[in-house]
Amino acid sequence: MLRETDKHFKFDWITIFLFLLLVGFGWLNIMSASYSGGDINYFNLSEPYGKQLIFILLTFGLIVVILSIDTKFYERFSSVIYIISMLSLVGLFIFGKNVNGATSWYAIGGMTFQPSEFAKAATALAVAKYISDLNTNIKNFKDQIKTFIIIIIPAILILLQNDAGSTIVYASFFFVLYREGLPQSYLNTVILLIIIAVSALKYDVMISVIVAFLLIFGYRFFNKKKAPLLRSVVVFMAAIAIAFGIKFFYESVLQPHQKDRISLWLRLEKDPEKLEFIKKTTAYNLNESEKAIGSGGITGKGFMEGTRTTGKFVPEQHTDYIFSTVGEEWGFLGSAVVVIVFVLLLIRVLHLAESQKSQFSRVYGYSVASILFLHFLINIGMVMGLIPTVGIPLPFFSYGGSGLWGFTILLFIFVKLDSNKINEW
Repeated sequence: MLRETDKHFKFDWITIFLFLLLVGFGWLNIMSASYSGGDINYFNLSEPYGKQLIFILLTFGLIVVILSIDTKFYERFSSVIYIISMLSLVGLFIFGKNVNGATSWYAIGGMTFQPSEFAKAATALAVAKYISDLNTNIKNFKDQIKTFIIIIIPAILILLQNDAGSTIVYASFFFVLYREGLPQSYLNTVILLIIIAVSALKYDVMISVIVAFLLIFGYRFFNKKKAPLLRSVVVFMAAIAIAFGIKFFYESVLQPHQKDRISLWLRLEKDPEKLEFIKKTTAYNLNESEKAIGSGGITGKGFMEGTRTTGKFVPEQHTDYIFSTVGEEWGFLGSAVVVIVFVLLLIRVLHLAESQKSQFSRVYGYSVASILFLHFLINIGMVMGLIPTVGIPLPFFSYGGSGLWGFTILLFIFVKLDSNKINEW
């Protein structure tokens, strides 16, 4: 039996160490990307690196608070935390401040606060609480709908604030539900609809319809466990609707800059002059980011020696494009180390999630890993031009107090839950 003093320090120090590595190395790259010359004052609040250092120091106090709260609190009050978080998102429509076209911030004095960064942890708690309820069976359609509603509410509220990047993150909960028993047919349907949507833009609507027909009815023909014919027909009709709908949405609803980003990603534009114009306007950040990463070579140019970073070729490089600083100054080897640390953190969280004795802790752990994974995947893929540009930060790395604290709360609630598993037998 553990002594009371031992319980308090039974935290997973591997997870904490990986967290500290990411936060520390992230701050070094923020300093390099935002340094404007002259003597370095680490606590200069007029510089992003100075502000971020203050945010990091305050983060340690936040961690102490999170780890000091009894684990039962997070499960018992998860619904209350979720409701308060949703109200904070609704309040933005009345009191919110518009920053870069998105009404996602509260302005408090000279500081800004982004509630969507904290809504991820609140939603993860709510999903874990509902799925772990004795009366919930995720294999039942009624319970699936209720779970989807919990996830969709913050996603819609954030989307209405014109923050599509943060909205996409809520798709990460699909991995959580799949782990807890969501039928395989959901995964197959999602993959199919993604293929149809991309092919409708890349090639032609009729081609995508033919592809849908071959995939749906071909799968039904070759699969030993036959799906009901009516279900196959319904999925096929949905695929047709997606094909025509995505084409209409792209041509008639999206703004020109949004269309340009998708066009560049899918290589839709064939006109060299128009392509060059897009790279100099809408895709300027991406174009300069790719150049910065490519110029780093194998070993990089050295800390604070990146010519494109110090020359401010990538606007707001210390935020969503912070990984381009890593690529230029630390090269392929440094970038690989960052990726490896992220992967190790994700693997560690998944390992700990599987070892939990309570379903609540396991579901929450998978939610943490899924949210961090999607942020990591989209941000690095965006910076390297592998996926369309969306505004989404790199966890523990990108500049911003709300983002850093939101991810810290998300991760360290799980660290606290994991520390209590010895008492869950």
